[in-house]
Amino acid sequence: MKESPETCEVSTSPGFLQKGYSMTALKEFLKKDLVQYIIKRVLMFIPTLLLISILVFFVIQLPPGDYVSAHIAALATEGEFVDADYAASLREDYGLDLPVWQQYIKWVKDIIWTPTDSAYYRLYGSHHNWKFSFAYGRDVWSVVEDRLGLTIGVTFIILLFQYVVSIPIAVYASTHQYSAGDYISAFIGFIGTAIPNFILAIILMYLSYVWTGNANVGLFTQEMLQNGIHLYNFGDFLKRMIIPIIVIGTSGTCGIIRSVRAQMLDEVSKQYTLTARAKGVSERTIVMKYCFRAAINPTVSGLGGVLSSLFSGSTVTAMVLNMQIQGPVLFKALQCQDMYLAGAIVMVQAVLVVIGILFSDIILAFLDPRIRYSGGGR
Repeated sequence: MKESPETCEVSTSPGFLQKGYSMTALKEFLKKDLVQYIIKRVLMFIPTLLLISILVFFVIQLPPGDYVSAHIAALATEGEFVDADYAASLREDYGLDLPVWQQYIKWVKDIIWTPTDSAYYRLYGSHHNWKFSFAYGRDVWSVVEDRLGLTIGVTFIILLFQYVVSIPIAVYASTHQYSAGDYISAFIGFIGTAIPNFILAIILMYLSYVWTGNANVGLFTQEMLQNGIHLYNFGDFLKRMIIPIIVIGTSGTCGIIRSVRAQMLDEVSKQYTLTARAKGVSERTIVMKYCFRAAINPTVSGLGGVLSSLFSGSTVTAMVLNMQIQGPVLFKALQCQDMYLAGAIVMVQAVLVVIGILFSDIILAFLDPRIRYSGGGR
């Protein structure tokens, strides 16, 4: 049977051809090494985070006792006594009477999805139950959300400072080896690594008070916290960020300078740089196009670890500077054995670190053409 003219016309219409062309282009795009690698890494997020959640939950459970016991002991020191029946009801309400593995399953299941008819949804209007924070007296996610945006913002600013300052210094020190600038950068690097962050924070706060009459403690003034943060407060916020940037960013900056400088010195002495000079390639092209791209690889690959250290590794410094970020909240949660709050903060940190590692791998693929993700040579 012959096809009708209408059928032929539909099958060869521009829209049909365009759709077929788009599908072919999509299939070709998905065959690329980098795209396949990104897809695999994204799919690995779920088992990675699941494993991290197991480790986090069981590590938090290691200290003896639980929050209810600590809370009852604290009430006893204040002269208030709780009977055994009330303590048992509290443990039952929060699932603390269950085995540890059942507590973990209940915790993960409620985070993934909480039904509409649950008391948590009726109270907070959310399908993701991160449980109740014992230390702060409200739901966990509201405690995390209060400081999450500011923590990410402060982390990004400090990370930007580290790379913007350290990379040019490292490149200069490597291309001017044993010069005065090289010795100065090495001296500053050793001093920045040797001095503890909280000691440097106290020194800078004292100097700030002596010179300006204000120690600039905290990221916001009391007036800003009472009246809200507005655009015209941004200048004051940046002024108060100077000490945290110097204190927290200095240690990371020193490490990056030493790493990049060592890698650059190794690259500039290799055979391909000598060959490029013999062919008349400019020194700037050799340094920036070839040596720097290879030398920056270890620094880029450590992006995830840097994010982790900035997110919660500066807890003592944040407490000294009265910074409203997640570090002090995590410290208080661990002190009070508030396992749900501590677990939520560490899980958020883990997600950011995994995302940071993925970004670092993608950047490495663009920086170093020798990297292949499909396996084998070409």
